[in-house]
Order: sequence, then C-alpha cells, then structure tokens
Amino acid sequence: MGNSILDTTPRVPFRTVAISILGLWATYFLLATLRWEVIDYGYSIEMLPPRTAVTVIGIIVTLVLWLLLRLFDARAIWIKAIAAILLSMPAAILLAQTNTLIFAGMQETLVNNLSNGREGSDGLFTELPVDESGKKGAGSADGAEAESAGLEEAAYLERIALLAFSHYFLMLAWCSLYFALLAVGQVRLAERREQQFRNAAKAAELRSLRYQVNPHFLFNTLNSLSALVLTNKPDRAEQMIQTISNFYRRSLADDPTGDVALEQEFDLQKLYLDIEAVRFPERLRIVFDLPEELAEARVPGMILQPLVENSVKYAVSAVNRPVTITVSAREEFDRLVITVSDDGPGAPRGGEHGFGIGLANVRDRLEARFGHDVVLASSSIPGGYKSEIRIPLTRNG
Repeated sequence: MGNSILDTTPRVPFRTVAISILGLWATYFLLATLRWEVIDYGYSIEMLPPRTAVTVIGIIVTLVLWLLLRLFDARAIWIKAIAAILLSMPAAILLAQTNTLIFAGMQETLVNNLSNGREGSDGLFTELPVDESGKKGAGSADGAEAESAGLEEAAYLERIALLAFSHYFLMLAWCSLYFALLAVGQVRLAERREQQFRNAAKAAELRSLRYQVNPHFLFNTLNSLSALVLTNKPDRAEQMIQTISNFYRRSLADDPTGDVALEQEFDLQKLYLDIEAVRFPERLRIVFDLPEELAEARVPGMILQPLVENSVKYAVSAVNRPVTITVSAREEFDRLVITVSDDGPGAPRGGEHGFGIGLANVRDRLEARFGHDVVLASSSIPGGYKSEIRIPLTRNG
C-alpha cells in the first residue's frame, strides 16, 4: 500500500489509449468512405486499400505522438498544451506526406475519369490533393505539360500544406481527448490516495484501540497473580501463569486491525475466564452459547474482552456468592447479536471510571470498523447486567 501512496503520477492505461486511437482513425475511415460515396466519385473498391493504409499509418503516428506526450504527464497543463501544439506539427506533416504518396497511384486514373466538372474539397477527409485549378488530382494532362518544374513544386507544397493543416487539427483533437482522459486519471488517483489514507488512519485507530486492551488486561491478571502468591497458593499461581501464556500467545498472533472468527473470539474469552477461574474457583460460573452456523462470523479481535472483564470485576469480585457470566451469539435479520451478561449486582454505583473506559473502547472499535451501523447497549437488567453488540453479519472474511 505504501508504494501506491507514493505514486503521484497519473497514467492513462494503454488499453484506454489504444481504444481512443483506434476510435479516432476508425471514425476517419468511415467518414472518408461515406463522403466518397455521397459525392459519388466512383472507384469505391479501389480506394479502400490506400485508405486502409493511410488509416494504419495514422494509428502508428498517433501512437508515437502518445509516447512523446506521456513524457509530460506530470507537468503543468500549460506545458502539456505547448507540447501538444508543437508535437502535433511534425505528426500532421508526416501524415500529409504519407497521404499524398499512398494516393499518388490513384491520381492519373481518377483525373482521367473525374471530368464531370466536380470541384475537389480541401476539407479534413480529402484524400486526393487539389490542384490550382480546383479539381481532383494533380491536374489535367494538358496542364501538366504546360507547367514548369518550379510551379509543380509550389503546387505540391501547397497540397501538402492543405492536408497537413487538416491533419494538424485532427492530431490536436486527439491530444485534447488524451488530456481529458489524463484528467480523469488524476481524479481517480486522488480518490484512491484519499481512500488509502483513510484506510491507513482507520487501521491506526483500530490498532491503537486494540493495544489499549492488552495493557489493561495484563494489569488485571498481574494483580490476580500477585494475590495468589501473597496468599501462598503456588499451584494455582503456576496454573494461572500457564493460562496467561496461552492467552497472550493466541491474542498477539492476530492482526490487531483484522477480524477473527467468532468461534476464535469465544475461545479466547474462555482462556481469559479460565485465568479468572483460578482466582475465583468457587464464585465464577461460565456459560458459552455459540450456534454452529455463526462460528465463522467475523468480529474484531478481542472485542469482547472489555465486556467480559467488566463482568468479572464488577459482578464476580463484588459479591461473595456464585455468579454466572454468559456469553452468547445469535442472528437477527442478517445482523450478528452478541451478548455478555451476568447475574451479579448490576452496574457499579456512580459508574466507575474503568467500567466506562471498557465500554467506550468497544464502541470506538466497532465504529472504526463498521461505521455507525452498529449498536452497543449496556444496562442493568432484573437480576444482573447485560451488554449487547449488534453488528453487520459477515462470514469468511
């Protein structure tokens, strides 16, 4: 992703360039053919091979023009405009000379047969040059015999100039199209870079929020471990150390910005509650309810940790009787509903600071991952406390 962010030069894909060039010269070929048929000069079949050759050469010349223009892709628009104006000149002259040479073989035939008084045209789609008398071809046979060598050269240059002038604007038109495509590419590149930066910021937020969970959990478990050591319970302390090791091995193996299977998240919370069960062997009761069809549903990793911690801290440790913590999941209208509940004393009095931080962390992580299409409801219920998460149901990543 980093390399793509650094790539600030927009490019028009070659496929798009090729389609635009082929479209330009296909249009030229069709209009030239249509004009010839409308004016009814005749020899329509004979004109197709040279016209096709001119079209193919036009495609090649325009491709070369593109190869030169793309050197200015990253420059200012006025530099691109100057480059298009200057580079189109030799391209137009080359096309004019090519047109004249390719159609030279048709001159004598057409001059002898186009004697019905029609005047030629010096428009864009003129394929045969116009002589000084205004008729198609290089001139009549009598006129050709009378012309001097100097006049013939001047007439040839005039014909080249007329064709070059027409093709010059054809090349400028394509350059304008190319710059329009380049502008579209710039907009799309800006949109992609903006999205990449948004994704990077979102990943940083998710990573930061996820890392807030780990120190908080570690602090709690070390306190629990310390209590076991101080009360001279080495066997239970050793058991807790092993479980803590397993917990961190699994939790730190996940991408902090990625999702995990709901089954994996439930297993992680089982490990955590196993740790707390060492501390509260007589008071902590655990119930997990995960339907098989929801095992592969995707959730942010450790998203349930603060909710389960709150139940342990404010329900199990707050009373001297057995407390049951229930973690369950269900599907409702294509949404995943996860509930963490307990039958403890309910919400802490005055809303203790740590209790609110845990809920805020879960809410922020859910909104960073899914936007505002989430619900986190947490409140006291008759006989205990319940937190409920509602998020879009997604499976298999």
